Amino acid sequence: MDDAMPGRLPERDRPWVMRTYAGHSSAAASNALYRRNLAKGQTGLSVAFDLPTQTGYDPDHELAAGEVGRVGVPVAHLGDMRALVDGIPLAEMNTSMTINAPAMWMLALYGTAAAEQGAELRRCAGTTQNDIIKEYLSRGTYIFPPAASLRLTADVVAYTLREMPRWNPVNICSYHLQEAGATPVQEVGFALATAVAVLDTVRDSGQVPAERMGDVVQRISFFVNAGVRFVEEIAKMRAFGALWDEITRDRYGVTEAKQRRFRYGVQVNSLGLTEAQPENNIQRIVLEMLGVTLSRDARARAVQLPAWNEALGLPRPWDQQWSLRMQQVLAYESDLLEYPDLFEGSHVMTALVDDIVTGARVELDKVLEMGGVVAAVESGYLKSALVASLADRRRRMESGADVVIGVNRFTETEPSPLTAAGAEAIEQVDPAVEAAAAAGVRQWRADRDAAAVDAALDRLRADAATTTNLMPATLACVAAGATTGEWAGALRRVFGEYRAPTGLSGAAGAGGDAGLAAVRERVAATARELGSGRLRLLVGKPGLDGHSNGAEQIAVRARDAGFEVIYQGIRLTAGQIVAAAVEEDVDLVGLSVLSGSHLAAVPAVLDGLRAAGRGDLPVVVGGIIPPRDAEELRAAGVARVFTPKDFALTGIIDELVTVIRERM
Repeated sequence: MDDAMPGRLPERDRPWVMRTYAGHSSAAASNALYRRNLAKGQTGLSVAFDLPTQTGYDPDHELAAGEVGRVGVPVAHLGDMRALVDGIPLAEMNTSMTINAPAMWMLALYGTAAAEQGAELRRCAGTTQNDIIKEYLSRGTYIFPPAASLRLTADVVAYTLREMPRWNPVNICSYHLQEAGATPVQEVGFALATAVAVLDTVRDSGQVPAERMGDVVQRISFFVNAGVRFVEEIAKMRAFGALWDEITRDRYGVTEAKQRRFRYGVQVNSLGLTEAQPENNIQRIVLEMLGVTLSRDARARAVQLPAWNEALGLPRPWDQQWSLRMQQVLAYESDLLEYPDLFEGSHVMTALVDDIVTGARVELDKVLEMGGVVAAVESGYLKSALVASLADRRRRMESGADVVIGVNRFTETEPSPLTAAGAEAIEQVDPAVEAAAAAGVRQWRADRDAAAVDAALDRLRADAATTTNLMPATLACVAAGATTGEWAGALRRVFGEYRAPTGLSGAAGAGGDAGLAAVRERVAATARELGSGRLRLLVGKPGLDGHSNGAEQIAVRARDAGFEVIYQGIRLTAGQIVAAAVEEDVDLVGLSVLSGSHLAAVPAVLDGLRAAGRGDLPVVVGGIIPPRDAEELRAAGVARVFTPKDFALTGIIDELVTVIRERM
């Protein structure tokens, strides 16, 4: 390049850390995938754990059925962690682990495996997501009540400050807030309210001297979402940085500017990808990547991109390679990293940033006036706000005010060669994986010193009943050979379990949806013909899949159409769903499964209804379901299968009425 050209940096910036969010089937299979990706130029690991691991269950637990190894890797004990990182030098690696409720447990497993490699813990770099608040609002992989969960987070922060100073102990995660409906203003305001709750808990725990709060602040990172409106996303990230600097200076007295720097990683918007014309997802991913890389003063420190086919199912290694190459082309072929901030002095960008800062400060102050983010979760305020925002977003999409190419506009298309192979366009998880994992954890339990495990778990329970930092007891459980389910089960006995508010009570109606009136009349007429007061719909979330946004939006629109909706939240067994269907005497059961476990979860409910004498009750299913699987579900007795291409909610509700009428 011509060094004499004005405006260029003296030296080209180093690229951000490039990751691929990955993990599936087993620890050994995921290890092989990580090694391949690292060989292709990936510069950090981003570990996806399966739902049983995320929610504190072993592979042989009833609720784990159909979920093992599906959306991530199962890690049930130290042996699994050893296999996961085998041959990967952890002292030289930057590892991000998407784990929240059991973050302390997974960090203990990782640290133990690193020490066994001979790695010095003080050199180990990486991140545990460890943001439990957004789990109550969007992803649903929480276990314990909010206060107990924040105590675990504070314990991890204090431990890493002493023993693993290069580790980010918590990754405040606004990513899923955007997926759950948050506007940029809500995303910034709610995420910063979570950060305040974490820092207040650490400060008030007495585990960290006041003079070291700056050290805590500089190890807090954020994990954000970047949507396709990339100009707005650039402004959002600059607003995040401005407010974080202000809060950490004024609320926590951090005087060193470097410690107050806003540090974040990003995964661009996966739920914005479409099943229809999935080739369009490529340009969406690239544009979203620009939103967190174009602005040097607010550039992501780490980026991971989804694959083009994530709306269809689990990406293959080739699909992940394509996403990695997108980052590499931008970083190494373009001139982006040769220039100072492109937006400094921009009147447009300054106005956008100021607008988001002002709105986010209002949202943050509102949450703090309620008593903080825990009170806002427990009251249902935050969840209701997100459900309402998502309902508004859905209405704009259905009306065509928000254009989604290939979905609500320009839907004419040629057959795609990318999907011509049908189900072969995605990775398939071998059903034998679950049986092998269940057998493996049973063998692990049989081979260990049971008395040592019992003693370690007793210590964990005893410490949990006090204010003692739980990391030492957790490390003792790892060393004794305890499992993920046993660690979480011990703490469940002390802290209890939690069921978060669904947010439906505060959700707005469908407003000006012209088609809803006709559907409402059809619902009422069908109820009259059946001789009942109202049609009754049970919305069920079987298994451990906590992505409830779609189920909640169906519940809101069905309620607006005149249905009486029974929705008990996430993480239900087939038996619980069947019992509710019978007890509530519903007219229709709607199951939502986005984790890929539909071929196990749905037949279990169908079998349960038949055993309960309600085999006549119609069942419909929604989720990320390949065509071949949809055929299998219909053959098993499912009345309708809805996938992401079925975006018009009022049309779906109308079809639910048709299903009921077909059984009259």
